[in-house]
Amino acid sequence: MSDDPTFTPGTDDLPEVRHATGSHQYGRYFEEFEEGATYKHWPAKTVTEGDDHLFCLLTMNHHPLHLNDVYAKRAQQGKNVVVGPYVYSLALGISVSDISGLAIANLATDELSHPNPVFHGDTLFVETEVLSKKASKSKPDRGVVIVHTRVFNQDGLLVAEFKRRVLVPKKNPGQD
Repeated sequence: MSDDPTFTPGTDDLPEVRHATGSHQYGRYFEEFEEGATYKHWPAKTVTEGDDHLFCLLTMNHHPLHLNDVYAKRAQQGKNVVVGPYVYSLALGISVSDISGLAIANLATDELSHPNPVFHGDTLFVETEVLSKKASKSKPDRGVVIVHTRVFNQDGLLVAEFKRRVLVPKKNPGQD
């Protein structure tokens, strides 16, 4: 991309530049979201022990359930459990190319839950349903999309879910 004479350093994060690469759509404009649509995100991710430990150490979470095999064997699950905020962060990241790649802002996350544990070696699959969308009344170039993201392990067991509100730009402001 740096050989492109129209490329200006520091602008590669702009939507028009990302789309111009032609690699794939990255995010959606407000008009492109349809209520009731479900996006099955790609790729899935197998969570390794290293992923879990690094996230715990980076966030100063030293709970032995995540880091200590001897402790975890005596706990309720009988083995190490992946730290919940990593599962959430991973799911959010996996959904970016379909949901918030063009976002102006992530406004809120609601109803985050972890109904079942994630273990080292589990592969996580993520899907997001569009619940609603509402154009901004004060700024005609954007709108809020509310989505519900679900995370499943390789056995189809729901391991996490959350809702979030995303502020996204309109592709054609003023044309409703």
